[in-house]
Amino acid sequence: MKATGIVVEYNPFHNGHLHHLEQSRVKADSEVMIAVMSGNFLQRGEPALVDKWTRTKMALYAGVDLVIELPYAFATAQASDFAKGAIFLLDALKCKSFCFGSEEGSLQAFQHTYDLLTVNKASYNLAISTLMKEGISYPKALNEAYKLVSKDVSVPLVDLSKPNNILGYHYIEAAQMLHTQIQPETIQRVVADYHDDAKTSETIASATGIRKVLFGDNDLSAIEPFLPATSLDALNEWQSTADSFGSWERFYPLLRLIILRHTKESLAQCAEVTEGMENAIWNAATTCITFQPFMEKIKSKRFTWTRIQRMLTHIYTEFTWEQLRETELPTYIRPLGMNQKGQAYLQSIKKDLQLPLVSRVAASKKNKLLQLDIKAANLYYLGLQSSYGQQMVGSDFRIAPIRI
Repeated sequence: MKATGIVVEYNPFHNGHLHHLEQSRVKADSEVMIAVMSGNFLQRGEPALVDKWTRTKMALYAGVDLVIELPYAFATAQASDFAKGAIFLLDALKCKSFCFGSEEGSLQAFQHTYDLLTVNKASYNLAISTLMKEGISYPKALNEAYKLVSKDVSVPLVDLSKPNNILGYHYIEAAQMLHTQIQPETIQRVVADYHDDAKTSETIASATGIRKVLFGDNDLSAIEPFLPATSLDALNEWQSTADSFGSWERFYPLLRLIILRHTKESLAQCAEVTEGMENAIWNAATTCITFQPFMEKIKSKRFTWTRIQRMLTHIYTEFTWEQLRETELPTYIRPLGMNQKGQAYLQSIKKDLQLPLVSRVAASKKNKLLQLDIKAANLYYLGLQSSYGQQMVGSDFRIAPIRI
């Protein structure tokens, strides 16, 4: 069977994701759709709205055939490492192609951009370094350096100020650097941009906009226009069972406790904490009793909000610089769920897989990357501050891949 891969977070699965899924299946002429999905913490450095099992159900009931977990070390990484881990897993799963959503919508422009930055790598990196010494953030330095090396180019290029274009570029870069045979495809995003607010006159909204409405009203009916019925059902079930949705506002009391149990010196050992941010983080935790004032106190022109949240995620899970440097590529394939077609596909390639297939965590618990996933899951459930969350601690050992 011909398989196509997609890289997702589904936080939550909405109508735009459904459009991407259906169009990807058509564009790649695919028989099997495989999603590599982040676990309980996400690339923007925040807890997922609902856990990975609930989001897996959303994906399967919407038409994804097989859902694989992207390990914590990649799911919470900067864009290039996030993409590298995801593409490596899709290639390991024998996918013929991968399809990503982008603001650009043209694969040719992505290829031109990759070629340009490969040829001009030295001058591009020098420009980034020079700009960062002037005190601007890394993403802004990337964009300004890109403008410099592309100013006299006549072929169509990608706008790398757009978040999905940035990820798309890194997917293509990863596929090239890993010497894979997997072919890229892209689908243009429709209606809502990544950070747009949700508008009730439309049926497609960004996940950011949907979460903003949900946290503002705490009313699932307010986001009903933007979700497939199966996603709304899953969120209703979660709300009635878990009592709360995942957010830093909810997790902050435990995050604050963890920060203050550290010294400033030990905070600096956590991944991505750099340039004295450990001092700002520790000092703010001593005075701020809620998350928003805490973030306002530590925000910096040097670092984006997302970068700071990733620092906090790694502090929360106590993921260190040393562990980050040891992380090269995923070392296992962990299915979270599948339908009959996905199960048949997995069975058909099982003997040819170069990575171990982990269906039972207990059998592979010595794997360092898997230990991180288990730890992150347990801390996610504790952060919910509910009886359900308490009951779900240790659930990675008890829950088998979902089958529908």
